[in-house]
Amino acid sequence: MFSTAFLDLPALQGASGTVTLPGSKSISNRVLLLSALCQGTTVVHDLLDSDDTRVMLAALRQLGCGVDVQGTTVTITGLGGQLKHHDAIEFFMGNAGTAMRPLTAALAVLGGDFTLKGVPRMHERPIGDLVDALRLLGCSIDYLGNDGFPPLHIGKPSLKLDAPIQVRGDVSSQFLTALLMALPLAAKDRNIVIEVVGELISKPYIDITLNLLARYGIVVKRYGWQRFTIPQGCSYQSPGSIHVEADASSASYFIGLGAIASGNGIRIQGVGADSIQGDIRFMDAATQMGAQITSGPNWLEINRGAWPLKGIELDCNHIPDAAMTLAVMALYADGPTTLRNIASWRVKETDRIVAMATECRKLGATVEEGQDWLRIHPLPQGQWKAASIHTYDDHRVAMCFSLAAFNADQVPVRIEDPKCVAKTFPDYFEALFSVAHASTQDIPVICIDGPTASGKGTLASRVAQALGYCYLDSGALYRVTAYAALQAGLTLEASDEVRISDLARTLPVRFEGDSVWLGRDDVSDAIRTEQAGMNASKVSVLPSVRISLVALQHSFQRLPGLLADGRDMGTVIFPHAPLKVFLTASAAQRAERRHKQLISKGISTTLDSLRADLEARDARDSSRSVAPLKPAQDALQLDNSSLSIDASVAQVLDWWKAKQPF
Repeated sequence: MFSTAFLDLPALQGASGTVTLPGSKSISNRVLLLSALCQGTTVVHDLLDSDDTRVMLAALRQLGCGVDVQGTTVTITGLGGQLKHHDAIEFFMGNAGTAMRPLTAALAVLGGDFTLKGVPRMHERPIGDLVDALRLLGCSIDYLGNDGFPPLHIGKPSLKLDAPIQVRGDVSSQFLTALLMALPLAAKDRNIVIEVVGELISKPYIDITLNLLARYGIVVKRYGWQRFTIPQGCSYQSPGSIHVEADASSASYFIGLGAIASGNGIRIQGVGADSIQGDIRFMDAATQMGAQITSGPNWLEINRGAWPLKGIELDCNHIPDAAMTLAVMALYADGPTTLRNIASWRVKETDRIVAMATECRKLGATVEEGQDWLRIHPLPQGQWKAASIHTYDDHRVAMCFSLAAFNADQVPVRIEDPKCVAKTFPDYFEALFSVAHASTQDIPVICIDGPTASGKGTLASRVAQALGYCYLDSGALYRVTAYAALQAGLTLEASDEVRISDLARTLPVRFEGDSVWLGRDDVSDAIRTEQAGMNASKVSVLPSVRISLVALQHSFQRLPGLLADGRDMGTVIFPHAPLKVFLTASAAQRAERRHKQLISKGISTTLDSLRADLEARDARDSSRSVAPLKPAQDALQLDNSSLSIDASVAQVLDWWKAKQPF
C-alpha cells in the first residue's frame, strides 16, 4: 500500500491484464456482525482486509467474540445473541459507516453501557433517522455532541414492539440495513414490522442485506420497498462457512479502465454479472457509454468499444458508489453526462457531489451541479490540465481520479493522500500499475550518483519511499550477480563470463527498503560482506556482464517511477532522467561514516586507513575508462558533509517538486 503524502501518476497509455479484486466491504462487515450474533462458529473466507473491516473486528473483540484471523480467512465465535461483557465499552468506528450504523442498532437492542465515536468526518455523517427509529422502539440512545450525529451513548432499552417501526429511507439505506440486522434479536414472540418513510435509496444494498440474512436463517418478508416483516421466533443460525464476493464497487474502476484504455482488455477475477451486489449493474452504465463487456462465473472481461465514449443521462440511485466512476469516464465522452438521484453522495465520506465537481474542474472540465445531480462535460484533446487531486480522505475519490491519467494530452495527475484507499482496497494502486502501461519516456527517473560511502543508498531509498517509486541499488547488482554465480557453481573468472552474463540478464532481484531479495531469498547480509565486495569487483570487469546488467537496470524503470543510485546512473544508464543528483561529501566525513558502520558490525579498522582507501577508490573510479565516476552535465550537486539525512531527502524532494507541473 502506498503510504506517501502524494502519488504522481505519469501519463498512462493503455492497459491489459488480469486483476483479482478484494472482498466486498458491504458484504464483509455485514457477515462479520451476523457471525458475531450467531451461536457457534462461522468461518468467513475471502474477507476484505481494510480499515473498515479492522474497525468491525476490533469492535467484535471488545464485545467478547472469538476472532481468529488467518490472512483473508477469519473464524468468528459468536455471542448467541447475548453480550458477554456488561462493563462500559467505548468503540472507535473510524469513518466506517458499514460498521457504525449496524453496530449501533444491534447494541441498542441488546442494551448496555456503550459509547460509539469515530473520526471527525464520522461525527458529520447523519445518524438521526436511525436513532429516531430505535428510540421509538424503546432503545436508550443519547447524543454526546450535535443532535443527529455521532458520537453516541447507548444504555439499556425498554423495548416496545407492538407498532410498526418507521425509518426514513431517503438519506441512507444503511439505516434500514441496521434495523433489519438488529431486530431479529428481539423477535422472540412476535413479528416485527419495519415501514420505510419516503423513497428508499440504494435498494440493491438492501438486497444484499436480505440475501445475507437468509444465509443466517432470517427470512424477511418484503412488501415492495416500503414494508418488511421479520418473522416471530426467528434466530440467527451460523452457515458454518461463507465466502465473501469480490467488491463490485471496486470492479467499477477496472471496468472504467477497460472502457477508456487501449490494449488487449482487462479481466476482473472475483465477481461476475450474477453478483448479489447492486453495484454490478455499473456494467450496464459502462456498456451504455460504449464499453464491451463479457461475463462468466466470477469474472468479467472489458474492452474499449465506442471511442470516444458516449455521454449518457442516468438515474444512479441503484449504483450510488460505483456511479462516481462514471463522472471521470464522462471526461472521455462525446457529449455531456448527467448523473441524477445522487443526493446520498452528500452524506458519504465527504460531500461527493462537491468533491467530484471540484476535482473535475481542476482537470479543465466544465461541471454543473445541483442538490442531487451532476453534469460533466467532456475534455477534448488540448484542454486537459495537470492537476493535484484532493481526495478528502475518501477512497473512492482517489480511485476514480486515477483514471484521469489516461488523458489525451499526456499530462500527469497527482493523487493526494493515496493511502486513503485502505478503506476498501489497500492495494489499489499496485493493482492499477500491474495492468497499466506507459511510454518509457513518460516514466520518471531520479538518479543519485556519488562516490563510495557518500550515503547515496540511504538517500535514494528514503526518497523512493517518500515518492512511492521503485528503487534500484545498482551497486548491489554486481554483488548479487557474483553471489548468484557462486551459488550456481560458477567461477568469477573470464572463462565463465558468458554464463555469468546470461545469468545476470534475468536476475530475479528486487529492493524493498533496506532489504535485497534474490527470488524468494533475502540476500541482504550475504552481499554486504567485505568478501562480497571483492567478488563484485571481479564480475564488474567482465564486459558482457556489464552489458547484461545495463539491460537489467533499464527493466527497473517501472510505474509509477524509479529512483536509481550508483556511480553512472545519470551519465550512462539513464542519461535522459529529468532529475540527476550528484551526492558528495569530504573523504574525511565519508571515512567517519564508514568507520561507525564497521565498528557497529564488530570490524576493527582505523579512520586513517579508511580515508586513504576511499581517496584511492575515488581516484580509480574517476579515471576508469568505462563509466567513470563524474557528475552528469545537468546534475545538481549536493554536498551532504554537514547535512542530516532528513535535510538531504528534503532537498532532493524540493528539487523534484520544482520540476512538476502541479
